[in-house]
Amino acid sequence: MTILTDSYGRRIKNMRISITDKCNFRCVYCMPAEGLPWLPKSAILTYEEIARLARVAVDLGVEQIRLTGGEPLVRRDVPELVRLLHAIPGLRSLSLTTNGTRLPQLAGPLAEAGLTRINVSLDTLIPHKFFQLTRRDALAGVLAGLEALEAYPQIHPIKVNAVAMKGFTEDEVLDFAALARRKPYVIRWIEFMPLDADGIWRKEDILTGAAILAIIEAHYGPMVPVTGGDKSETARRYRFPDGVGEVGFINPVSEPFCASCDRIRLTAEGGLRTCLFSEEETDLRAILRGGGSDDDLAAALHAAVQHKELKHYINDTRFKRTKRSMSMIGG
Repeated sequence: MTILTDSYGRRIKNMRISITDKCNFRCVYCMPAEGLPWLPKSAILTYEEIARLARVAVDLGVEQIRLTGGEPLVRRDVPELVRLLHAIPGLRSLSLTTNGTRLPQLAGPLAEAGLTRINVSLDTLIPHKFFQLTRRDALAGVLAGLEALEAYPQIHPIKVNAVAMKGFTEDEVLDFAALARRKPYVIRWIEFMPLDADGIWRKEDILTGAAILAIIEAHYGPMVPVTGGDKSETARRYRFPDGVGEVGFINPVSEPFCASCDRIRLTAEGGLRTCLFSEEETDLRAILRGGGSDDDLAAALHAAVQHKELKHYINDTRFKRTKRSMSMIGG
């Protein structure tokens, strides 16, 4: 089959697959306190449908798959889906993004099923701030989940992702940096993006990766850039001067990386999005459940990718907020 390439010559190698819109947190930058209207079970793709789509995508050149939500681990039997995807020939990386609360029970089964990488969302290490942000008293559970992962070195690296917000994040930057030096975790800060259901995002609330790096370097000295050789890599990575620990910065607002974007996203109900801020989706569930062949799915993927956006326009007057929050799209 022909490799997926968009009209700007970007090869598509990375697919984010949301497996549920549900979440057991209510993070203020993602959804309202009361939650959102959840999709009915019949609307969500089955594991077999997800695996079939993934096989077609890998045949078209996709090399990396990340499972997302909502919170993916609130869905039952996720290790079984991991097992199905791990068996796909040609898939080089299989990862998952989670809030970590169910990892004490699931870290082992996920590792045994073939998960290779993981991102754990953790925005603060202070209990009352954690509750303020997530509206849940669950910090101890997240930390226990991270500890559980350490017993399974086949899941590597363990990345801890923190959303960076001005007035909230600054006083903990050095605590997170110390965590990166004490534990086998890569700490990454992600700039706050306009993907919240309550519409509270403002440019004034963005704490840039450059500002966080300056805080770290004021304490530890000049950090050492790490280059992985992959032009589509989203994070700017740095090691500490003495070589102990790594941190990273994902700066989609202050330093957009759209020019090298190699990602597409599948929502829990089977909508293909070619950008987080897409205004349109391609309905792949209709093909799956309407008797379509793998060639039909491949054709739909090619057609959608040909209309992949040049960039997200967040820093431009042409920017339009998407009508869907991150939990509805899939991170």
